[in-house]
Amino acid sequence: MTKMRLTIRLDANGNPLLGHGKIRLLEQIGETGSISAAARAMGMSYRRAWLLVEAMNTAFTHPLVSARPGGGGGAGLSPEGEAVLRLYREIEDAARAAAVGPLETLAGMCSSPP
Repeated sequence: MTKMRLTIRLDANGNPLLGHGKIRLLEQIGETGSISAAARAMGMSYRRAWLLVEAMNTAFTHPLVSARPGGGGGAGLSPEGEAVLRLYREIEDAARAAAVGPLETLAGMCSSPP
């Protein structure tokens, strides 16, 4: 049987806001304490990661990622960033739970993988 995967992308006012890539970046920043380390872990350039962080910080009323105080460098998730991450995962879990039956039906309708 074909294995199905549901991914969620949230748009705001017709523009992409959050998806699995940005959420994974937030998770990596939270785990590593660094935008550059998060980018390396995801196989992306620092510039790309910084642009994504900048886009997320601009899209919300409060930044999701902030520099760590103390001059030692690094970055971390703000309380808003942690809340956005948690809320996205809640939305994802609810969507997966609601879609189990239809996904199984769709998987059964797919041709067998090679």
